[in-house]
Amino acid sequence: MLKIDNLTVSVQDKVILKDFSLEIDDGNIVALMGPNGIGKSTICKVLMGDSNYHVDKGSITYNGEDLLKMDVVTRSRKGIYLVSQNPVEIPGVSNADMLRSALECRTGEHVNFFEFNKEITALCKKLNIPPSFIHRGINEDMSGGEKKKNELLQLYILKPKFIILDELDSGLDVDSLKDLALSLKEYLSDDISLLIITHHNSILEYLVPDKVCILSDGKIIKSGDYRLALEIEKNGFRSISVSEEVIHE
Repeated sequence: MLKIDNLTVSVQDKVILKDFSLEIDDGNIVALMGPNGIGKSTICKVLMGDSNYHVDKGSITYNGEDLLKMDVVTRSRKGIYLVSQNPVEIPGVSNADMLRSALECRTGEHVNFFEFNKEITALCKKLNIPPSFIHRGINEDMSGGEKKKNELLQLYILKPKFIILDELDSGLDVDSLKDLALSLKEYLSDDISLLIITHHNSILEYLVPDKVCILSDGKIIKSGDYRLALEIEKNGFRSISVSEEVIHE
């Protein structure tokens, strides 16, 4: 589904990623781990087309197409979705209005008001979200956990194929994290892939990754299966040496 090859990315002439490579197959869950401030969220910004992040070298292909040639809207229409670490508040624009517009923009078809209302109300019940969220401003006056639930509601409506979680566990209590992770797990299928950006093992207990990659010095220095995440949880990132051999699943 996604192939990143020898990517070098800079922000204001400062190199953040250097010769970064990663492949994610259809239906795979991949965890990208590393300590804070190492550049993990830079991947999110680049994949979503943030113009502040300059690709100096390398390529990204998504389902065989050149992702770097796509604008933000095209990337969304192709099924790429980011669950942000800090979802933005947009007062005055309701979730319902935004989601209907987003659906029409993505599909190019008119969204039937009554059918849409029926679907979104059912999803609120399924995800244990208050129905009042439908008509509230996007993330307006919501707690961190409520914002993440709201992002999940949007995900279920927009039905993306490639999902990026940028530190979903940030600011969530144990119960909220479990509820969100299990709801997301139920959404996944053989043709939906997931990239989890995290520095903790907590979320990986529910969304067990097919591959775990460790980021350091702008590139992946080690990869393996879920056991690598458990090793990190036990011994910390300092236990990972650049000189160590890559663990293959």
